[in-house]
Amino acid sequence: MKESQSLTSNLLMEVDVLSNRLRNIKQSYKATENKALKERLFSENKNIFKRVNEIYKIAKLLSKKNYERINFSNLLFEITKRTLNENKFESNLFFL
Repeated sequence: MKESQSLTSNLLMEVDVLSNRLRNIKQSYKATENKALKERLFSENKNIFKRVNEIYKIAKLLSKKNYERINFSNLLFEITKRTLNENKFESNLFFL
């Protein structure tokens, strides 16, 4: 399988946007008392986490198929892994 740099680049941009949104959700969740908003933020967080996890699986597949040490697929893999780990630590946020 040949790596498509434009696809990988688009996924990198998507992970960046999703990662920023996850941080914003965390801040908004802590700042609000509105139950309906908290439910919506919880649901959105869950959906975004699922999407980042999907991208992580794609990145893992791409990095296994590409044997170069430095490339976009390895960068994508590392960024998605960090985003997932960051979100795992913050999963307790919704149970405060």
